[in-house]
Amino acid sequence: MHKQTGPSVEAVPETLLSLRGLISDVPKELQAVAQQFSLPQEQVLQELDGFGMYIGSMLHTQLGSTVYPLLASVHSLGHALQVSVDDLQALNAFTVKLRAAQRDLEPAVREHRERLRTLLQKPECQGDCERVLTRAQALDLGADFSQLPSVDSVLHRLKGVPEANFSSMVEEENSTFNALPALATIQTADMITELKKMVAQQPKGLRTLAEAFPGSEATSRWSQTLEELEQSSRPYLQEVQRYETYRWIVGCVLCSIVLLVVVCNLLGLNLGIWGLSAREDPSHSEAKGEAGARFLMAGVGFSFLFAAPLILLIFATFLVGGNMQTLVCQSWESGELYEFADAPGNLPPSMNLSYLLGLKKNISIHLAYQQCKEGAALWKVLQLNDSYDLEKHLDISHYAHKLQQEIQNFKVDMKNLDLLSPAVRRDLEALHNSGLESIRYSDFLVQVQKPVVKTNMEELAQDLEGLAQSNPVLKQQLQEEAFKLRSLYQEKVAPQQSLVAKLKPRVVALESSAPALQLETTEILGNVTYLKGELPAWATRILRNVTECFLTREMGYFSQYVAWVREEVTQRIATCQPLSAALNNGRVILCDMLADPWNAFWFCLAWCTFFLIPSIIFAVKTAKYFRPIRKRLSSTSSEETQLFHIPRVTSLKL
Repeated sequence: MHKQTGPSVEAVPETLLSLRGLISDVPKELQAVAQQFSLPQEQVLQELDGFGMYIGSMLHTQLGSTVYPLLASVHSLGHALQVSVDDLQALNAFTVKLRAAQRDLEPAVREHRERLRTLLQKPECQGDCERVLTRAQALDLGADFSQLPSVDSVLHRLKGVPEANFSSMVEEENSTFNALPALATIQTADMITELKKMVAQQPKGLRTLAEAFPGSEATSRWSQTLEELEQSSRPYLQEVQRYETYRWIVGCVLCSIVLLVVVCNLLGLNLGIWGLSAREDPSHSEAKGEAGARFLMAGVGFSFLFAAPLILLIFATFLVGGNMQTLVCQSWESGELYEFADAPGNLPPSMNLSYLLGLKKNISIHLAYQQCKEGAALWKVLQLNDSYDLEKHLDISHYAHKLQQEIQNFKVDMKNLDLLSPAVRRDLEALHNSGLESIRYSDFLVQVQKPVVKTNMEELAQDLEGLAQSNPVLKQQLQEEAFKLRSLYQEKVAPQQSLVAKLKPRVVALESSAPALQLETTEILGNVTYLKGELPAWATRILRNVTECFLTREMGYFSQYVAWVREEVTQRIATCQPLSAALNNGRVILCDMLADPWNAFWFCLAWCTFFLIPSIIFAVKTAKYFRPIRKRLSSTSSEETQLFHIPRVTSLKL
């Protein structure tokens, strides 16, 4: 008990001091909490630094899957357009040459055919003249190049096409699109600057979080009352410590007396038993038994001597400790003590605890204790002038609404991304309207698949040379005709065959590519027109999604801060749990640390005093057996003489 009394006494002013800071320190702590708003602000400001680049990157990523394939198609179409125009121009040039060459070839072929017919029908012609004559009569034009369709109208529509450099245009558009993140950064720089200024401001509610705490009057009354209690308790606590020293000395003395009785009994028993065991020895001394009996009787004397002070001490400590445990501690733990303090008339008017504690008028001490124990806020229990609305100060909806409006104003201008330059568009529209696919390529193929001349002029020339060997009369004429026929072939027929050979793959290529080229041109023009119209809307939707995600993330920082402030204020700073904790500490100090050891002291001392009674009886009954025999006989004879008046017997002499 003595070891717990010192800490218990020291804990009283510490508890009162902690209660004094229950309200007085709240504004300072609220101000410190409000200043922590700079942490989410710094995080948001840091993320705003790269927000413009982030917007551009998202636009570039999500639009790239549409823009890049379209530009690649335009580049491929430009190459196909160039090849088709070249083929068409070559087709037209070859057609013109073939028509002109055929006009020159037709009279020469007809003239050769007539001369050979005349020559081979002469009577002088001998040998295989009939067969050669049949071949010579077949000497005629095969293909009719005048039947080739005209492509002048198509070439007229494609005049000057391609005007644009498709490769350069696509490369330029790719560069413009790749520069979208930097473009977005430049365009949003001013808006981000304004947004940073807005974020750097502190919400009005947080600015007044500490200033609006209405605890000035209650704080002064609370602090004054607790300070008076603390100051007035110190002298009493010093007196308690002084009287505790006296109590400790008295308790030690009385406990030493009980210990003395125990020691006397133990010594008496040990010496008496030793004396009894040594009586069989004729030379033994009876002093041990006599000493044991005397120690036992000394214990009896001490017991009688100090029984009264022990009983008085037990009664006094029982009266204080028992009543303290029954009337105060048990009722305090069950809450009946709070109900007793709440009941009017039980306490003097000067001890109005509700007023001294600054409780609200409609809240009792017991109810305040229960609410504080559950973690209620100070303004719900104490009378703090007006009600303090924490949620009103933590409401940042207006702050968030302003940020949302500012972020939703973000725009990125996509006008620089044309996808098609005017020159490229004109080229594609010219190709689309040229009618390239409507050219009758089958007519070309019909004529180019025919020979320029139906008869093989080389073989005919060889036949003429063979006839010349068997016809000496016509030899010279036949040889001259063979030579002229070869010359005609080399000069006029062979070049036309070469032109036909070059013309045919161009016709085949145009026939296969023209329909696909027209479809691709139509598709690209439609996609470009559609994308040009939808691109701003797509960019707006992407931008809205990006800004909404950004706003949600940034507002998450502020919401997390608000939740932290709410928890700090209601559970640590402005909670009245210290009030219930102080009451619990007071009960622990008074009951667990003082009353319980106090009751244990008197209870143990009472048991010691109670066992003095059997100790006295035992010591008196046992002491007579430890005395020497002669003393026991004399005492026995004396007792018998006194009680029964029997005459004393003397010894006989032998």
